[in-house]
Amino acid sequence: MFQWWRKRNDALGTVNRGDAAESGLCTLCQADCRGKCETWLASLKGRKLLYPRDFGRITSGSGNTFHVGVSYNSLRIDGYNYGARGMPNGLSNSEDDCIFPNVSLKGSFGGEIKTKYRVPVMTGALGSTLIAAKYWESFAIGAALVGYPIVVGENVVGVDRTAEIKNGKISKAPELDRRVDTFLRYYDGYGAIIVQLNVEDTRNGVAEYVIDKYGDKVIIELKWGQGAKDIGGEIQVTSLDYALFLKNRGYVVDPDPTIPEVQEAFKHKAIKAFARHSRLGYTSLPSPDKVRENFKKSVEYLRGLGYKRISLKTGSYGMEALAMAIRYASETKLDLLTIDGSGGGTGMSPWNMMESWGVPSVLLHAKAYEYAKMLSDKGKDVVDMAFAGGLAREDQIFKALALGAPFTKLVCMGRALMIPAFLGSNIEGALNASVKEKVNGNWDKLPPTVAAFGATADEIFASYYDVQKKVGKDEMKNIPFGAVASWTLADKLAAGLQQLMAGARKFSLKDISRDDIYAGNRETAAETGAKFITDKNDDVAKKIINS
Repeated sequence: MFQWWRKRNDALGTVNRGDAAESGLCTLCQADCRGKCETWLASLKGRKLLYPRDFGRITSGSGNTFHVGVSYNSLRIDGYNYGARGMPNGLSNSEDDCIFPNVSLKGSFGGEIKTKYRVPVMTGALGSTLIAAKYWESFAIGAALVGYPIVVGENVVGVDRTAEIKNGKISKAPELDRRVDTFLRYYDGYGAIIVQLNVEDTRNGVAEYVIDKYGDKVIIELKWGQGAKDIGGEIQVTSLDYALFLKNRGYVVDPDPTIPEVQEAFKHKAIKAFARHSRLGYTSLPSPDKVRENFKKSVEYLRGLGYKRISLKTGSYGMEALAMAIRYASETKLDLLTIDGSGGGTGMSPWNMMESWGVPSVLLHAKAYEYAKMLSDKGKDVVDMAFAGGLAREDQIFKALALGAPFTKLVCMGRALMIPAFLGSNIEGALNASVKEKVNGNWDKLPPTVAAFGATADEIFASYYDVQKKVGKDEMKNIPFGAVASWTLADKLAAGLQQLMAGARKFSLKDISRDDIYAGNRETAAETGAKFITDKNDDVAKKIINS
């Protein structure tokens, strides 16, 4: 299939090191990357990357001329030549007020308690993978400063050697505490910290521990799955001792480190690593009705503990599971349902499983809208939704919000919101060798791709002084460069989204609708329900011509 998002974008001056995914990210994103995909470069230059390079010396033309197959790239954004909707309070529909910086990106999700955000994005689940732990300060502080939700993924307590579990329940969880506390240190009322539960977390008493320590400061999330794989969460460990520890904690470890032959093979380096797996959920439940009953009990139990905000994460299973997630989350009045399609990423997954299993994001999201609307048309309340799975750019944010409107409130991004943390940490370590190990920097010096922008942080990061204004000059020394880079990327995504919304004459998120997108080919129109480009408003156009 033709892939229009090519390896090199000459207009923006960006390059993908390897194969480019639909998101514009490389299929393999390395923490030590020296550049420079669009997300990487935007983490330095922010909104400047919305425009072609070398202004004044060039003209540019779109390379997006082919729309083959069904994908988010085969959806296009409509624009209008008159009118304006959703102007923020105090502003009029005059030409002086209808400018893109006045587009409001603030929104909220939830039932009785509304969780506010400044931009309509959230992170994917950052769980027990080593990379999530290493760069957490940048992830969490960046999310808190910008004001979007961040998710602590599954198994964080279970893999923590310093965590204490007595009589099957957690009594001490230093790593989980670090993650929650880091976000809350800079939390100002926008965004949220979400803690995810899988089978092992439920058994270990993560929910009980979190509510006792943090109360309603934390949203708890039940997990059914994700888009990258249809088995439980996984990590890889290179220590036999650690593999044995995880086995004793109750995890499935492959190969089994307790077997003498496996230990001998590891000793002689024939086996160099072990994979830790989580268990599948609901294996003893034979029908949707049994799942419904079990799910309702789980939600009631969490509410009984004191949780006022509960969410659900589901993966790219088929239509039955999608319908179950939407119906059951709506019935139990959950605050958010994240629907993760195939095409997304992960810290660890069997590669061919990730390549070949599940429902592609655009198809899954289109059906999610269809099922949600069926419920709504019956007068039923519908859970607020977030769409995930291979989304990284501001145009994809707009398309996902429009495809699921009015039910979709957020776009969940995994790898895209991790890249600035990697990049900022590498820059911080290169500029200050004394903190290189602490911040997990991978560079000894700035590569040319970064040095071209400057030699100090305030020269390199376009949003450096915006962050300093937010936290104060004295506090700036405590802000990791990865968080500065996160702010800078968010600035580009926000400005780009504001421009797209202004072009569609929509000045608030709640006014984005399915009418704001159309399909670039007939197949995409048939699968998503979006009208084909020349069919949309064709009847209105003909009335104008014939009047």
